[in-house]
Amino acid sequence: MMAAEKPTSTPQASSLTSSQVLQSADDENTKSCWVCFATEADDRLAAWVQPCKCIGTTKWVHQSCLQRWVDEKQRGNITRKVLCPQCKAEYIVVFPSMGAFVALLDAMEDITHKICPFIAGGVLLGSIYWIAITYGAVTVMQVVGHREGLEMMESADPLVLLVLLPTIPVTLISAKMYNWEDSVLLFLRKYCAKIPALSYILPFGNVEGDRGAIVPGSNNNQNQNPNSHLSPTRIFCSALLLPTISTIIGKIFFRSIQNNLHRTILGGITYITIKGALKIYHRQMLYIRHSSRKILDYTESNLKLYRSAATSTTTDAISSTRDDTEQVV
Repeated sequence: MMAAEKPTSTPQASSLTSSQVLQSADDENTKSCWVCFATEADDRLAAWVQPCKCIGTTKWVHQSCLQRWVDEKQRGNITRKVLCPQCKAEYIVVFPSMGAFVALLDAMEDITHKICPFIAGGVLLGSIYWIAITYGAVTVMQVVGHREGLEMMESADPLVLLVLLPTIPVTLISAKMYNWEDSVLLFLRKYCAKIPALSYILPFGNVEGDRGAIVPGSNNNQNQNPNSHLSPTRIFCSALLLPTISTIIGKIFFRSIQNNLHRTILGGITYITIKGALKIYHRQMLYIRHSSRKILDYTESNLKLYRSAATSTTTDAISSTRDDTEQVV
């Protein structure tokens, strides 16, 4: 057997390989900015920098082009780190020393930037606290009486006033967040639905099937009433207006009572009771309406009936709006 001969390269192939190597070396040594794509031949006076671990034609960049690109990435925050978009190496950015006075100004600027949010938060909390104190003092004078309230607060310890007065609006808002009407309504549905006398006061409906069953828990009640969610603005306004409304109702319906505090308490109880009764009645009617809902067959007669009902509702709304407009004019 003849032994395999070692491949030999021809002079032409070796010359091509060496020329390609020299050309690739020349291309790698050629400086080309990856920001503006200018070469060294375009501007021989420009300063070049190799800021990262990239190799090849992307390792060179103009100093000025890179400075502008870093400014765009930092967006005014000179301490933000900037990385190479290709090799993810962090650029080494150094600043010249400007002296101790400039360093002191930089430190003061940094400290001010850090403590300003805490100062703003403290001012906001302090404003809320003093507003709560003012509201508490006004409420005391409104409920007890102007002269009696002033005498009571003047005779009390200032430290006690600073602690107790802000708790008045907090207590009112916290108490308003509890919906006692839901508990009463669930109790009436569960235990009083079979009493005929109560049906004249609070209708329980006569719905067939599972939709007419008495609701045992509160989850179903929340699903039946889409407006049962807590509105922060409504809770806030209702809670803070409660002393004023109680005082007005007390002066209207309980004039014979001389004590301002007793009169205001009776007015508040009357307001809360009437409002709660109306709210319970409204929610029960919404529950009956929702439970009595039916889905009709898709027939021509039902479709005409549905369209005529929708058209009449729209017409009534437009006519009422037009009448109101004419009255205003």
